[in-house]
Amino acid sequence: MDVQVGDVLVMKKNHPCGDNRFMVLRVGMDFKIRCMGCQREVMAPRAKVEKRIKKILREQKPENP
Repeated sequence: MDVQVGDVLVMKKNHPCGDNRFMVLRVGMDFKIRCMGCQREVMAPRAKVEKRIKKILREQKPENP
């Protein structure tokens, strides 16, 4: 799965604060993600996070003409 730093992940389950969106801060064997609701940061194994992703929201970079 192509997850990059700065992406916003919409997860299948909500965080205890009620929000289900997380920003990716670090990628590797583990992901470091930050809840968009309460700003809490979590380190989780890559396999666990990838299994729970519903959608990836990514900023579209404008192309130079």
